[in-house]
Amino acid sequence: MNQASISLNKFISDTGYCSRREADNLIIKGRVLLNDKPAQLGNRYTPGDSVEVDGSLITTNNKPAKKEKLIYMAFNKPVGITTTTEENIRGNIITYINHPKRIFPIGRLDKDSEGLIFLTNDGDIVNKILRAGNNHEKEYIVKVNKAVDYNFINKMAAGVRIKDGLTKPCIVKKVSNHTFRITLTQGLNRQIRKMCEAFDYKVMSLQRVRIMHITLGKIALGKWRYLSDVEVAQLQDMVKTSKSDY
Repeated sequence: MNQASISLNKFISDTGYCSRREADNLIIKGRVLLNDKPAQLGNRYTPGDSVEVDGSLITTNNKPAKKEKLIYMAFNKPVGITTTTEENIRGNIITYINHPKRIFPIGRLDKDSEGLIFLTNDGDIVNKILRAGNNHEKEYIVKVNKAVDYNFINKMAAGVRIKDGLTKPCIVKKVSNHTFRITLTQGLNRQIRKMCEAFDYKVMSLQRVRIMHITLGKIALGKWRYLSDVEVAQLQDMVKTSKSDY
């Protein structure tokens, strides 16, 4: 293997075009050409290669396109906004924020949920945060349709058998008669809603209030802020042991 080569999805994300996961999706959909041929998952990029996405060349003079200034932001997503980069989907997060630079969400937050989500143009950190086994905490406030008792709290915390398998043990605390806080270290699709449904509870509202060391704080619903240099440095430190290439 050429020591100068890197995975094609990493090259695409390094240019700031999209995350590596999104790059894989583009490759699967046949929207990426490598040296004028349809790219395949697992392809490698070597300096001098030509890479096109949707007909746009993202190499210049046989060198990778100049990387964008790295952006990290925290957004308080409202209910009804979909965390997708597909701008043809109504209510997508990219069109809603309308940032002048190309950015993409880190992970997802259900359309029916609100709260904190990160967006960036740093494809490297996206992959590190999303890698399984990193155990990065995400905290939520959940309101349900009937009274919360400590039997429910203890069962939720111990791990719940859902269609996706047995959830990991987590931290659950009662807030009020119908509300609890839950801190997860995994991100199964609609996990909290499915966990509640297993005990015949229905989620009425769900708000994510923390991801790792970043809290929602005073960000108004539908608004965003840039992460501070200190917050970014802490974030980089927390994921520094995660490998970004494969």
